[in-house]
Amino acid sequence: MPTARLLRPWGLTLAAAVSLTSAARAQTPTNLPTSMPTPQQAQTLLQERPELAAQLRQRILTSGMSAEQIRARLKAEGYPESFLDAYLPGSTAQAMPSEDVLTAVGKLGMAGESDLAMLRTMLGKGAVRADSVVVRDDVARRETPEAAELYGLALFRNQTTEFLPSLDGPVDANYRLGPGDQLVLILTGEVELAHTLDVTREGFIVIPQVGQLGVANLTLAQLEDLLYARLARSYSGVRRGADAPTKFSVSVARLRAIQVYVTGDVVRPSSYRISSASTAMTALYAAGGPTEHGSLREVTVRRGGRIVGTLDVYDYLLRGDNAKDVRLENGDVVFVRPHGPRVRVTGEVLRPATYELKEGETIRDAVTVAGGFRATAQTQRVQLERIVPAAERVAGGRDRTVLDISGGRTVAELPALAVQAGDELRVFPIAERVRDRVTVVGHVWTPGTQAIGAGLTLGGALRAAGGVRPDVYLGEVLVTRQRPDQPPLQLRAALRDSTGTPVEDLALREDDEVRVFSVTEFRPERYVAIGGSVRKGGRYPWREGITLRDLVLLAGGMREGAYLREAEVARLPADRERGATATTLRVPLDSSYLGDYRPGEAYHGAPGQPFPAFRSAPEVTLQPYDNVLIMEQPDWQLQRTVTLTGEVRFPGRYALQSKSERISDLVRRAGGLTGSADPDAAYFARVRAAASFAGEVASIEARTRVGVDLARAIARPQSDENLVLLDDDSLHVPFRRTTVEIRGAVNAPTAVTVDNGAGLGHYLRAAGGATSKGDERRAYVIQPNGKIESTRRILWIISLVPEPRAGATVVVPPREETRTSGERAATIALIAQTLASLAAVAALLR
Repeated sequence: MPTARLLRPWGLTLAAAVSLTSAARAQTPTNLPTSMPTPQQAQTLLQERPELAAQLRQRILTSGMSAEQIRARLKAEGYPESFLDAYLPGSTAQAMPSEDVLTAVGKLGMAGESDLAMLRTMLGKGAVRADSVVVRDDVARRETPEAAELYGLALFRNQTTEFLPSLDGPVDANYRLGPGDQLVLILTGEVELAHTLDVTREGFIVIPQVGQLGVANLTLAQLEDLLYARLARSYSGVRRGADAPTKFSVSVARLRAIQVYVTGDVVRPSSYRISSASTAMTALYAAGGPTEHGSLREVTVRRGGRIVGTLDVYDYLLRGDNAKDVRLENGDVVFVRPHGPRVRVTGEVLRPATYELKEGETIRDAVTVAGGFRATAQTQRVQLERIVPAAERVAGGRDRTVLDISGGRTVAELPALAVQAGDELRVFPIAERVRDRVTVVGHVWTPGTQAIGAGLTLGGALRAAGGVRPDVYLGEVLVTRQRPDQPPLQLRAALRDSTGTPVEDLALREDDEVRVFSVTEFRPERYVAIGGSVRKGGRYPWREGITLRDLVLLAGGMREGAYLREAEVARLPADRERGATATTLRVPLDSSYLGDYRPGEAYHGAPGQPFPAFRSAPEVTLQPYDNVLIMEQPDWQLQRTVTLTGEVRFPGRYALQSKSERISDLVRRAGGLTGSADPDAAYFARVRAAASFAGEVASIEARTRVGVDLARAIARPQSDENLVLLDDDSLHVPFRRTTVEIRGAVNAPTAVTVDNGAGLGHYLRAAGGATSKGDERRAYVIQPNGKIESTRRILWIISLVPEPRAGATVVVPPREETRTSGERAATIALIAQTLASLAAVAALLR
């Protein structure tokens, strides 16, 4: 494996750097949770702490291994290949890491002991907030969440590999070489050569035919000068200038790894192996950034016991300036001290947040780092809430004070008042009220606000609003006027005509509201209704002049079978003294009400339709709230069908010839029963009344069996067994059977050959008798025709036991649960109480 691939996991590991020192291992918690959360707790924890899965994904992402390599390593370790698929880059699965997942990540070398310990602690306790970006100190109070946010920490919480420095080059000319770097030297021109040169531990490179060169601590620019001198000794064509016969180029092919220490108030203090091109910002990012107690303004880099650079993260964030971002060397220490004074800036600034300021900075600097004033800021007045210094505090709860600071139009005009820790700077907004305007609402073409000019009148405001609409209410236009220290004043004016000219024009004032009404606002929603044999019955808006023909068209036309001779119209009565609610009248119709019929053409609808002459009926004008009923032809309906199957000569789906057709008539039309038919087992089913699905044929689940003695119905057509058939009835005549089935609470449910004349006991014995939970006394028989028979007792002496016929089913139900002694005692007590009450009533009556 190339060295670059080996070093990648040890590069700028933003959240997954592996701890290499005993100090880092000492941070591993020893009180890990002894039990993992339940699935319900894990789901809740995932919703409340989505960063747990996100951090694990980040560690896998920064490991440098592809998805294929991770799956191969998992398989080699004995895990399923897809064990970590939910946490691979690009996955959208929502999964909470388990202990097994963390163990697998550790075995694959994608996280160190300290990282795994932190994840286990977060998973087990669900309360560690090391990555919190919300202030919880003395300045975290009362304001919006965005103002409580510590400015700058979000940069380190949203980790990404895009912040990693390149491990494969290129680097700038100021990069200093050291042991572990790999260079590529290419000569072109008179000599065509390419050499891969590794910097040895002693800081040398060896160039064939040139010799050994010391390059340790040289920049690339210095190395280039050295190569011009040394290569020219071996290759005469090497010299400076564009016309040199032999040219060369040198570049860094692979960067070395260095070890640095990140300490202080950071999320994960530890030692890190990172790229030699890394800077202080890179190491700080690898350690998760400062904690909420760490400083963003003073991050120092120590080398050999002295400070070689100080990083101000605000230079990155506010100005994009990385000039003071020190490039690290092996053994450097990046130290984050506790934060300095923090000031919360709220209100009308571009970035409300909590900022860390340096000693000596002022409120002017605080507003500047907050992005300056918004356009809606009241710059002349800024309020400062300050914690009184401890030496100046007095009793009585006077620990805080408020200062009003007079400012100017810009941030530069604010006074240079030094800030203190815990200060809260509030910039107030300007007034919400909009001056010098009037508002026109209601029935105009362009309602809204208007600028009030000198001499603006009601008529002018209506014209500026585009004029009134044609159906404007002329009787009154309302003008509401606001008055200081008094209730609003209501003014009014009438309009001369629909042009919007007032009869008496009014002079308008600031904040007046003009309301224009429409005539239609005062009209009730009048309607007409239609029902019966139309496609879309219901209510429709009434329009002056609407006719019955118009209403039928609005209702989608008539349905098949509509009665065309007349319709009924129910109208509100003129006289309600006798409790009348409607008067009805019959109005004539004709064939023109059929939308698909034309005079002289054949009508393809259902036969029997009366056809009054086309347009022979007069038009009927409807009045508001008329209710029209389009009647249906008497006895009109489409063919009703029944299904006949089984042992008949001609099974099929038959249409009923009349409403009085019966079962025997249907069997006769089907040619009668076959010789193998079993009429005693006929299955007759009928659609239940509730099984009506918008006119469609009901499913078999919506049917119920009706017990019918088919043999008697055929032999005696006048008997009650010969039912009148209804639409969608079905009759199935099965093949003759010779067995009886025994089921239910019996020892051996079975089917046995029928024994004519045998009673229930015979068949129960054939099934091994009833079980201990079976109630043999309540056994019953389902005869083949669907009728149910049970044992009947006369005077508790004579028992009439049913005889199962061929095809019958004997059922033994389970025994009813016996009451407990407590229930029996309660029942006896209730009976005794009832008898006592009756006795008391009888005594009173006597």
